[in-house]
Amino acid sequence: MLLAPPPAAQVGDTLATVATPSLLIDLAAFEANVAQMGTLTARHGVALRPHAKAHKSSAIARRQVDAGAVGVCCQKLSEAYPFAAAGIESIHISNEFVGADKVRMAVELAAHVRLSVCVDAMAQVVALGEAAERAGVQIDVLPEVDVGQHRCGVMTGDALLLLVDAIAAQPALRFTGIQAYHGGAQHIADWSARTTEAGRAAEQAAHFVCTLQARGIQCAIVTGGGTGTVELDAASGVYTEVQPGSYLFMDGDYGAIAWGGEWRWRHSLFVLSTIMSATRPGVAVCDVGLKGLAVDSGLPRSVRLLNASGGPELTYIAANDEHGMLESKAARHDDASALLGKRILLPPGHCDPTVNLYDEYLIYRDQEVIEIWPIDARGLSR
Repeated sequence: MLLAPPPAAQVGDTLATVATPSLLIDLAAFEANVAQMGTLTARHGVALRPHAKAHKSSAIARRQVDAGAVGVCCQKLSEAYPFAAAGIESIHISNEFVGADKVRMAVELAAHVRLSVCVDAMAQVVALGEAAERAGVQIDVLPEVDVGQHRCGVMTGDALLLLVDAIAAQPALRFTGIQAYHGGAQHIADWSARTTEAGRAAEQAAHFVCTLQARGIQCAIVTGGGTGTVELDAASGVYTEVQPGSYLFMDGDYGAIAWGGEWRWRHSLFVLSTIMSATRPGVAVCDVGLKGLAVDSGLPRSVRLLNASGGPELTYIAANDEHGMLESKAARHDDASALLGKRILLPPGHCDPTVNLYDEYLIYRDQEVIEIWPIDARGLSR
């Protein structure tokens, strides 16, 4: 007999009966975010290539493409496999990679999808070009330029031109544009400061484009940007494609920064948890800690009681491996013990690594599970 734990939920279950911890998507908020991003990008005539590292689910990628996205970004090659298998036809690896194993994956993927990749070194171009030619596939290549992130990417126009020339020397590679991503600008809390930094990044990207144009090289794609700067990048006149990911979910970190434009995103991702202990006034303990909730961007900033009104205010104050410590405004033991067994909804501080801790999303509307979507790219980080 094969012994296995029961499923966390089935379609038709209410949130009050779902096993915890579980990862939930509020479908109404999710759909509103998808529609709003489609409106934003269409208004400015830029392509939307959402970052699948945020959700790691081919079910979500399919819905994004159906809503108008040109494809998806993946951060790692192995992460791209479930999306390719699900029929996502255009995948951009928005990251550099080195090594024979990685090159083999790129060549294999390119036989099934239109694959584009990032480079910032000659050795990456040569290894990929030789392997792609042997395999009889063609791969689009976008050199990454540093526009303020100071992580990957070339820093000068001369370095960019050397990469473009190296790509042109490889028959199986095709230069299609540049990646100009400034991740550090995404989470600047002050709207005015974030606007200024996004403007600097766009100016630097435009400078690289001008360098190419001066050599008679067409730069059809300038891709980059993220949720925090997407409305600025889309309106810049520089970016032809944007790569937001977290807009689907709006985690606690993004929810805490200032927004000065017209667009507003809704929290749609929550961890459902149960209060498992409440033995003393002022403290309650829930059943999700570090193994079910990423805290690199801070602890959950809000705690919502499910099916309860007028209950004590709760604050998530510490995460242990399997326990979440909650500060409760309950003043007496009876008030505290009444919390035992209560369900709470927690918006994670950082959606990407939280998602990577789960196998599935439970999709709900009006507190009823209506679909279950697998997180089929979970753990694929090569």
